[in-house]
Amino acid sequence: MSHAESRSQTPAATRSTIHLPAPTAWPIVLAFGITLLLAGLITSASVSILGAILAVTACIGWFRDVLPQEQEQTIEVKVEAAVVHTARREVARLAVAPDLPRALLPLETYPVSAGIKGGLAGSVAMAVLACLYGALKEGSIWYPINLLAATAYTQSAHLSMASLKAFHLDTFLLAAGIHLFTSLLVGLLYGAMLPMIPHRPILLGGVVAPILWTGLLHSILELLNPLLNQLISWPWFVASQFAFGIVAGLVVVRQEQVPTRQLVPFLVRAGFEAPGMMKEHPEKDQSQ
Repeated sequence: MSHAESRSQTPAATRSTIHLPAPTAWPIVLAFGITLLLAGLITSASVSILGAILAVTACIGWFRDVLPQEQEQTIEVKVEAAVVHTARREVARLAVAPDLPRALLPLETYPVSAGIKGGLAGSVAMAVLACLYGALKEGSIWYPINLLAATAYTQSAHLSMASLKAFHLDTFLLAAGIHLFTSLLVGLLYGAMLPMIPHRPILLGGVVAPILWTGLLHSILELLNPLLNQLISWPWFVASQFAFGIVAGLVVVRQEQVPTRQLVPFLVRAGFEAPGMMKEHPEKDQSQ
């Protein structure tokens, strides 16, 4: 019996039956063949040959299922009226922000300025631990300061240990500038991340942020400061990062939360004059 004859004997679709494409295994065979074809590029040519054979065979089999006429099967459909029952007389709504049609959570969060203040306070704690490491391990508090300042020196790899342990005014000012700028940058990033965990600023600053920041520096420190990458003590560095984050989190907790700007258009948030979106300013008396 030909395929056209089998189609002619298929009962016509009624309200209780529908026609669907006939099931076929060729698509998964094709996917497996392509997988073997690509896997052979890094393993063996025989694997790619097997994958190509499977892919071509699957394409031919799949084409025969849909060309020249798509194979179908008739499925019986049982029509049942769905009856929905509920014990509630009205929709229960969560009274989070009754005055808003759709609330954006959280309703209150810490401002970005709180993160900047936390970054400045954390920079002091980090500097204290770094100087403590220099005094205990190398006998000089100027050792970590000179290592940090070596970021801007092209000949930093040739600095001697005696030079690293000595005080240099220009090096101290350079290291202080780098440390202050980096702390402000991290504090700004911390403030931008505060709405993600608004009720756990110490967790964000003392655990999440130090892990992310340490991993980032570990991957790029060799490019930024090769000398620091050679002489750094990672346990002390990680401890200073946690001290930075915990102190920053404690400072943020003391800041007052502000309401989030719910459903405020971008033009208004950006400070542009937006007629129709902002309250009209009262006209000033021209005679005054």
